[in-house]
Amino acid sequence: MIARLVTGSGLLALALTASSASADDKPWTLEEALGNPEGLKISATVRARYEALHNQFRPGLDKNDDLFTFQTDIAAEYDSGPVRIGGELVDARAYDADTGSSVGTGDVNALEPVQAYVAADFGPVFGKGTSASLEAGRFTLNLGSRRLVGRNNFRNTTNAFTGVKFEWHGKDKGQLTLFYTYPQQRLPDDKASILDNKVEWDHEGDDLVFWGGFFNKPKIVGAANLDLYFYALDEGDTPTHNTRDRHLLTPGVRLFGSPAPGKLDYEFEYAYQFGHVSTSTALGAPQQHVSAHTLHAELGYQFKGPWQPRLAVDFDLATGDKPGGNYSRFDSLFGPRRSDWGPTGIYGPLGRSNINSPGARLEVKPSKRLDAFIAYRSAWLNSATDSFASTGVKDTGGTSGKFAGHQIEARARYWIIPKMLRFETGGAVLFDGRFLKNAPSANDFGDTVYGYADVTLTI
Repeated sequence: MIARLVTGSGLLALALTASSASADDKPWTLEEALGNPEGLKISATVRARYEALHNQFRPGLDKNDDLFTFQTDIAAEYDSGPVRIGGELVDARAYDADTGSSVGTGDVNALEPVQAYVAADFGPVFGKGTSASLEAGRFTLNLGSRRLVGRNNFRNTTNAFTGVKFEWHGKDKGQLTLFYTYPQQRLPDDKASILDNKVEWDHEGDDLVFWGGFFNKPKIVGAANLDLYFYALDEGDTPTHNTRDRHLLTPGVRLFGSPAPGKLDYEFEYAYQFGHVSTSTALGAPQQHVSAHTLHAELGYQFKGPWQPRLAVDFDLATGDKPGGNYSRFDSLFGPRRSDWGPTGIYGPLGRSNINSPGARLEVKPSKRLDAFIAYRSAWLNSATDSFASTGVKDTGGTSGKFAGHQIEARARYWIIPKMLRFETGGAVLFDGRFLKNAPSANDFGDTVYGYADVTLTI
């Protein structure tokens, strides 16, 4: 498996090196090919990735796994002045998988129109220097830190929503977003159809509703920026699919100062979750009150210098469920995991549920084309009796302890042709702690090793 990863990475690097002869040329774009029509924006992206995993941590799957994924994305928007019409088609497919692979709806969503919207721009109706817009249809959402609501960048498929969205921007660059949506539930969701890359349009409906608001106020005190948000999720059964009937309300706050050379930066985000869920997916299952929370705290410093090194320490907490009382496992809603928790894809053991995790990170940018980082995390269970983070490993008796292990990850990205062709490679190692070694459902394969390499073309 490791040999296949090295070989795949080498072939990608060789192909990209051969392309570097045109690195100084101006990138070719679809808009130019169409004659730069007035009011039209159009772009396309193709990404090919190979990823491999040794010593699977998920219970019941093959010890080793590898996967080829391809994502093709075409997006267009026509702006006639007060009215904009846009759409985006994403074709996400996976190959070289079998029934023992972890491949799922995060990897495959073939020929899906993730965006198809009409928007009206109202201009400064709320005063000079302000703007407002109303959007209806299918669209994506990126709110604040994206820890609870965001578009996925690393994952092969992405979160998207159908509904209405209102946005206001103030003259001080403040922002208000209000939305009422039906999240797109990715289809197909059965293993056989996923392995076959079957084309099936996603489902949305009043069985899953997501609504709320987000407000940002820049420089509320000095250079400190403030985010406030409130999200609501309402879930119900369908004739063919029983659920936990989640009814979750999630208010949160974020205070942060952005990185700058020669200065300290910081971030603090806290969200509380309440409401109720059913104790199981069985019809008529009793309901349980929810009381859960999550926290992210980070302190960093960016040094002056040609490489712009930034060193940061952070701590993340997300509650897990405990016997009796309220349901206390935090639900991360529609938040991408890559930025805080490491690569996802066929990896992704860490996530914002049942975890206490301090860590450190070093980022460097040797040139405009090259950036890289290395990061470390140690991880404990918040609750010894709940499933650990995103692993699916659980000890209902709580006798395996709380220490899950250590994770080290690294990534490097290089623009072969600036703004057009980029090569990326990275990986992670999860060193098993007592819990991942001794829990009854653990595979006992040993430390998990993961690596990937991809190339992205944007035109």
